[in-house]
Amino acid sequence: MAAFPEFDSYDALGLGELVAKREVSAREILDAAIERIEAVNPAVNSVVQKMYEAAHAAVAAGLPVGPLSGVPFLIKDLYSWCKGAPAGNGSHLFDDFVADRDYTIVERYKAAGLVILGRTNTPEFGLAPTTEPVANGPTRNPWNLSHSAGGSSGGATAAVAARMVPAAHATDGGGSIRIPAANCGVFGLKPTRARTPAGPFVGEGWSGMAIGHAVTRSVRDSAALLDAVAGPAPGDPYCAPPPRRPFLLEVGSDPGRLRIAVSTKSPSGGSVHAECVAATMSAARICEQLGHHVEEAAPTFDMGAMRWARDVVVAASVRNGIDARLESLGRPLRNGDVERITALWAERGLKYTARDYARALVVLHGIGRRFGAFFADHDVLITPVLSQPPEPLGATDMTSDDLDAFTERLFHLVCFTRQINVAGGPAASIPLHWTPDGLPVGVHFVADFGNEAVLFQLAAQLEQARPWRDRRPLLR
Repeated sequence: MAAFPEFDSYDALGLGELVAKREVSAREILDAAIERIEAVNPAVNSVVQKMYEAAHAAVAAGLPVGPLSGVPFLIKDLYSWCKGAPAGNGSHLFDDFVADRDYTIVERYKAAGLVILGRTNTPEFGLAPTTEPVANGPTRNPWNLSHSAGGSSGGATAAVAARMVPAAHATDGGGSIRIPAANCGVFGLKPTRARTPAGPFVGEGWSGMAIGHAVTRSVRDSAALLDAVAGPAPGDPYCAPPPRRPFLLEVGSDPGRLRIAVSTKSPSGGSVHAECVAATMSAARICEQLGHHVEEAAPTFDMGAMRWARDVVVAASVRNGIDARLESLGRPLRNGDVERITALWAERGLKYTARDYARALVVLHGIGRRFGAFFADHDVLITPVLSQPPEPLGATDMTSDDLDAFTERLFHLVCFTRQINVAGGPAASIPLHWTPDGLPVGVHFVADFGNEAVLFQLAAQLEQARPWRDRRPLLR
């Protein structure tokens, strides 16, 4: 008999309210989440590390009181350690690694009363827009199991779409929250650079391009989770501008008449699928119907220079991460430790110079200036998230020997998301469109640095205008 049969009908705040009113216990909700994971995870392959015993112990010990207390939650298996649990990073190089402490963001999730019951699948070191690591096997899209859930937070997002949990931790270094959110029909917001902490071991990820937050079924859950973890930690090198009030208060707040720019033209010069164009233009029309001013416009910058500069940072970061692990193991890299594309990234990391890295940062920060100037005249930019709808599994090949061909393909596929990580501002994928064959296509909403508030305000309006929360994949 189901522990709590209505479990998957509630968002995170809804479950938290039930616990606060003592209508359902945290133990009953946890058992329902475990039951759901055990039922559907074999088909989807989202949860790669189960932490059920630790979750039951946390509930038995008593949870901190708050609006998210008792809500089951999953952590992405890309660093973001949970003390006492394996941390594999989607790689055989981290086989047998067990974390000896929590990451700062995990500490904050626990302090909010969230119950962590597992870790989710990710491509090796988060390097692909799909989640198909050799170490753990592919995560499948709940809307069509032959298609990709996206990446690199594909495991987290598929788990939310499949109703295993109402929300899950995710990270984004080039679209890794927004891409799977678009593919799986859930809400995914990448916060402003340094809005959430990267500690305790580093001050920033990928030179400030990477950041952690969550994927959720509702807009209000994303706001509540960001409230729970936002803000600098001791020793952080810098922090995002403080919000004027809690983000949850922005949900349902009137944004006024926004100046919205829309563009479906690929910044990379490639083609954009008709369904992605249709999704974007439909969203723009809804915004006009809501009373906002919409016009065609987009920031301009040297996309080729950005690509080079970003590759420098990624290659150097991959090399550094692999070398740090090898130093702790006291041995050189062996065959089978990492996938071929990862190895090629690491090799490239040895070819770039210190001058290349310094020049790359100048290029990347210059793009941030261009976006800052653009948002002086616009409140929001709407684009596709990806240039294609969800692709079949296997379309992205991490076993390839051609890194240039691999990066060229990704350059066109994720051309709308990467520059937002470079610029540092917030952006969200909102699930407003499905293809005729039933695959989700998210729409990309971008705002100025530090202005998550306007995204929560507008997203809440769109959630009311075109609700998505009750849409479910056929997977049962």
